Amino acid sequence: MIDASPVKKQVLIGLLGPTLDAWGTGRRRGARGAEEEGGGSDARRWERWRPTVSLGQHEALVFDRFELLYEAKHRGLAELTAADFRSVSPETEVVLREVVVGDPWDFEGVYGALRGFADGYGFATEEEEYFIHITTGSHVMQICTFLLTESRHLPGRLIQSAPPNRRGDSKSAGTYRVIDLDLSRYDAIARRFADEREAALEFLKAGIATRSASFNALMEELEHVALNSPAPVLLTGPTGAGKSRLARRLYELKKRRHLVGGPLVEVNCATLRGDGAMSALFGHRRGAFTGAASARAGLLREADGGMLFLDEIGELGLDEQAMLLRAIEEKRFLPVGADAEVGSDFLLVCGTNRDLGAWVAQGRFREDLLARINLWSFQLPGLAERREDVEPNLEFELQAVGERLGRRVRMNREARRRYLAFALDAGSAWRGNFRDLGASVERMATLAAGGRID
Repeated sequence: MIDASPVKKQVLIGLLGPTLDAWGTGRRRGARGAEEEGGGSDARRWERWRPTVSLGQHEALVFDRFELLYEAKHRGLAELTAADFRSVSPETEVVLREVVVGDPWDFEGVYGALRGFADGYGFATEEEEYFIHITTGSHVMQICTFLLTESRHLPGRLIQSAPPNRRGDSKSAGTYRVIDLDLSRYDAIARRFADEREAALEFLKAGIATRSASFNALMEELEHVALNSPAPVLLTGPTGAGKSRLARRLYELKKRRHLVGGPLVEVNCATLRGDGAMSALFGHRRGAFTGAASARAGLLREADGGMLFLDEIGELGLDEQAMLLRAIEEKRFLPVGADAEVGSDFLLVCGTNRDLGAWVAQGRFREDLLARINLWSFQLPGLAERREDVEPNLEFELQAVGERLGRRVRMNREARRRYLAFALDAGSAWRGNFRDLGASVERMATLAAGGRID
């Protein structure tokens, strides 16, 4: 059977490159009288590889039409480039399209200009096949072109040109590559990203194969937030639910992805009492108060460039809360006794086992501070609420206690069966949650002869 479907026209769309498409170092008068870079003799024009013209020099690559986008200030260069393209590819109709880009390094302006062209062009995908040249223009222009092609606002395939491999062969057309953004052809790449996310999720869970569906969903959301938002994170839940451990894993995950470079600074706010609380958090100058023999940077400044974990944040006094709010919002604060403010830019994670909403109603916690740290809030359930995770956490604790004791710790089958029967029984309250679980395993391991719990 003969395929009688019509052959589609080949249409090239590309941005004029005022640097790569130019030649020589002289100046010339453009069509509108303005001086432009890129002059030079006819001979010198062809001594240099030019990405736009090169696409017309390949015998196996013939376009029916070339839409050349340019800015008004480069009109003269655009006309000369169009003429040269016609000379090497007389079959091609070259159409000049003026676009108003402005600053070529401004993402919003560049994207808006190219999106405006795409929206007003009137693509005929049933009759024409489009190729989008991505080699020319600023890096911002190339990125915006890629995004618009990927989103199908520019319904075509990317084409990339490259200079000749051999030196002194500047008259050659060089090479080109057509990039099809059909993601179904990139399953390996898609799988790689999925594997990386799965690895990040497992890292947050310390490698524990948790079985609770609700807890796993919570960890998936937290992983996404951790890698995509610099906003404060609030971890709530009962004592022993794992808030401190999770905060440390969050820091390590961000550090692995180069989202944070400074240190992790941890503080239990319940230990900050009286006059020393302000000094501990915000620092003080020498002589600020009796006993201040030397200056102190304070925990917020120590966390500059890193992460600050404020555990039990509900225990902070109202004055410290007010100072903390300003430090979060403005990245600046006043050390005790100082005349000038200092700055510190840190990521913030807070933990609490209190009902901060109720404390706001009682006047014990500032409502504006709660609103600021509560953008991303994650309620960690206690062990009694996720008993299906006792067994995988038992394996984790056995390995952890073995590392602490310096010997292998095992548990025989009958001991494991009886321990799990006790742990999963509704009468086992687990008031200390995972701290109780870890403590029970350590007691068994310490008393076990030869490291074998029977």
